[in-house]
Amino acid sequence: MTKGIIYYTDNRLNEPIFSAVQEQISKIGLPIASCSLKPLNFGKNIVLALEPGPTTMVKQILAALKASEAKSVFFCEHDVLYHPSHFEFIPLRKDVFYYNTNVWRWDYRGDKVITYDHFRSLSGLCVSKEKAIDHYEKRLKIIYDMGYERLPTAGNPGWARKMGYEPGKPKRNGGISDDIIEEWRSGYPNVDIRHKRTMTPIKMTLESFRHKPTGWQESTIDKLPGWDLKELFNL
Repeated sequence: MTKGIIYYTDNRLNEPIFSAVQEQISKIGLPIASCSLKPLNFGKNIVLALEPGPTTMVKQILAALKASEAKSVFFCEHDVLYHPSHFEFIPLRKDVFYYNTNVWRWDYRGDKVITYDHFRSLSGLCVSKEKAIDHYEKRLKIIYDMGYERLPTAGNPGWARKMGYEPGKPKRNGGISDDIIEEWRSGYPNVDIRHKRTMTPIKMTLESFRHKPTGWQESTIDKLPGWDLKELFNL
């Protein structure tokens, strides 16, 4: 199998987002390896009896990667709506982390959506499975070496914040290794849904960013190309 999907969830996401995202991913037709904290009827499912948190998420990603039979994988998260055009991308190199930056962030409490230049997110990653496994095994070792897994879920020490969630961050900026990153833009955007249980801050205003992104845009859900979110969520 050339391309596949890995999906990971902490099973704490409320409806209708939880089911809507899975239904959207199911339409794509690619093989799915999922890892959850409770049994889930979604692709090839692996269950880890762990508490939710950053370290658990790394373990889930590794479990899903190792269960996948694909050569290249798309990372899919439980609160991101993926447009079919996202999965048309074909990675040309095995040593590159590819990020789809055509993403709009939606505050689920209202109609507002935002985007900006170089919107790189783990949920938009496509990469060689072997490259991803190598990265996450290194990441998990660092977590154990630094004792991060013993910290409370809400505790993020400085080194962990610098390391971030996205593979490919340079060592000089706190990353794990100096890997190659490339960006692409799908024909239509993905929708990153921000809600009460997101692991990272919602950040729906330019003022909420410490380092201001360029190309800031604001719009509303009824104007997103390729989507009818009001119909999808009966809003």
